[in-house]
Amino acid sequence: MDNRRSGGQILVSAILDQDVATVFCVPGESYLPVLDALYDVQDRIRVITCRQEGGAAVMAEAHGKLTGRPGVCFVTRGPGATNAAIGVHTARQDSTPMVLFIGQVARGDRDREAFQEVDYRAMFGPLAKWVAEIDDARRIPEYVSRAWGLAMSGRPGPVVLVLPEDMLTDRVTVQSVPRVGRLAGAPAAGDMMALRRHLTQAQRPLMILGGSGWSDGACHDIRNFAEQNGLPVAASFRRQDLFDNDHAQYVGDIGLGINPALAERVAAADLLLVIGARMSENMTQGYSLPVPPLPTQKLIHVHPAVEELGKVYVPTLAIHACLAEFAAEAAALEPLAQVPFTKWTADARRDFESWTQPGPAQGDVNMGEIMQHLRDLLPDDAIICNGAGNYTIWLHRFYRYRRRHTQLAPTSGAMGYGVPSAVGAKATYPDRVVVSFSGDGCFMMNGQELATAVQYGLNVIFIIVNNGMYGTIRMHQERTFPERVMATDLVNPDFVALAKAYGAEGLLVEKTADFAAAFAHARAVGKPSVIEIRLDPEDITPRHSLSALRAAAIQ
Repeated sequence: MDNRRSGGQILVSAILDQDVATVFCVPGESYLPVLDALYDVQDRIRVITCRQEGGAAVMAEAHGKLTGRPGVCFVTRGPGATNAAIGVHTARQDSTPMVLFIGQVARGDRDREAFQEVDYRAMFGPLAKWVAEIDDARRIPEYVSRAWGLAMSGRPGPVVLVLPEDMLTDRVTVQSVPRVGRLAGAPAAGDMMALRRHLTQAQRPLMILGGSGWSDGACHDIRNFAEQNGLPVAASFRRQDLFDNDHAQYVGDIGLGINPALAERVAAADLLLVIGARMSENMTQGYSLPVPPLPTQKLIHVHPAVEELGKVYVPTLAIHACLAEFAAEAAALEPLAQVPFTKWTADARRDFESWTQPGPAQGDVNMGEIMQHLRDLLPDDAIICNGAGNYTIWLHRFYRYRRRHTQLAPTSGAMGYGVPSAVGAKATYPDRVVVSFSGDGCFMMNGQELATAVQYGLNVIFIIVNNGMYGTIRMHQERTFPERVMATDLVNPDFVALAKAYGAEGLLVEKTADFAAAFAHARAVGKPSVIEIRLDPEDITPRHSLSALRAAAIQ
């Protein structure tokens, strides 16, 4: 009996051993044997065909964010791989487990600049945790097992595996490899005692949560730890869903558009307890809050990747531990006998409550009030996705996240993320409400994935905030070179008509009062929906008009 299988069959079997149930792809001739092998397991692996590799890679990244196990993307060589690079970069900066499989030229044609040939080790080396090319089909299970382990270990991230097309047709015999699990790492007992000792000495502490690798249990434990000790809790950039925003001890997010009062509290704190976050540029306000390498306040930094500890900031106490294990140990610590910073926490919460009340708008649409409507309306497990742009400031400031894995937003600042991430989220959790936010420029970068949502019946609500420009760049342009507008104006299609052309519902909102009915219709219509919100270009941020920014720059 011939037990040999093709490399394509072995690869599909290997990802099945890792419990992969969904893959995202754009098909290509360079990995046809994999597609053929997927044909035989349609009852076990759902293949979602996307319109562009950038969208496919983002969908896989979103899946990895939501599940904690690598999202899987298949793309073809050359142009397919270069398109997919944005998803790999996002997975890197967002610490998301992901595996990108790339078809490659035949082994005998390498190093001749064959058709669409690229050196992927050189291309993806700075972006991925590991890049490897599988030359021997007998080693496919080994490479897959290592890829899954690396993608989930330490600081999670992307792995790239390259598949020479002739290797995929080789017929060999292999052994399967068991499912790879998450590696656990507990904090040292002495570190936990030191943490408690520093906490007993604090008068103005602030706990900041961030990073990836959290579980529901870890979020529950860290909440218990915060409650037992009366700690104020903030979230790092685009990690607001790690702690219930309605909780009396939640005090806001530390990132772009930070509450000035919260920024002052970070500066005034005598102890920063940073858990999971990697102390990135956006979280530290351009490495100014605090100033590296030695913060003026005590810094306790907890991270599962040892290379992130002391990377920019020298901590008073570095704790190398996985987040679930650290949170469990923190919740088990003896609580403080007395909490001297009760007023500090309560004042910080009042600052947050005040900051998240919508103010007046420049035009007929008040985005703050729309966000308030959504936070009152949507279920706690609704998933909110967005890309990059000034429109996100309203979302981050006025919406409230109450559960883990309800915020999908790129810490990498990638435009075009909102549409495909929402499609990936709905494919992962079809029974949950998924809402995508995009600016008009952001939407046009990956808006073609609306067709993917329609094809697979993924009923996402896509909200386009249309102000006819690349708003963030225009804001910086007016601040730096006032009245010299260049390359930021946009002439857009009719988004309502475009949605209907794709087979989705299309709705237009030009006044705040019209939004509630439009959103209710979108939820009830039974197919993907696009809601275009026409925003006055003057409404450049919740705090400033475009004219005011320009006038201040001219003075």
